[in-house]
Amino acid sequence: MQVRLEALPHRHVLTLPSEPSAVRLARETAEMALVEWGIGLRHPAVDPALLILGELVTNSVRHAAAASPQVTIVYAASEDCLALAVHDRHPYQPPLCGPAPGSGTSGLGTVMELTLGLGGTAVVRADADGRGKSIWITLPL
Repeated sequence: MQVRLEALPHRHVLTLPSEPSAVRLARETAEMALVEWGIGLRHPAVDPALLILGELVTNSVRHAAAASPQVTIVYAASEDCLALAVHDRHPYQPPLCGPAPGSGTSGLGTVMELTLGLGGTAVVRADADGRGKSIWITLPL
């Protein structure tokens, strides 16, 4: 799934403190944005997208908070595409690969299983200075 993110007509950016409450606020904001953009919360991609978002924000809060006091979430959509990004200022760029067979899933394994299962894509983009990254998830609607 190749999408030019700048071509998506709907966009919202939210920056929160890297605290556990960021997970709930990121999900609630996603729900509000989706409704505003006319994407029903019963759409089959929405629950997995919210789970993906929760896992990514949780990872930033757990693993990057010491280096990144804030986490930024980008929500973007069109009538046939939903994109989510979670950005922090920790330099580690986790490998994005599917879960190992028989290993169960958690964290990024869950993110990748859901993303690939929906026909979506995932990519890690480093900041220009190498001191942070964004994980972008794109899902078809």
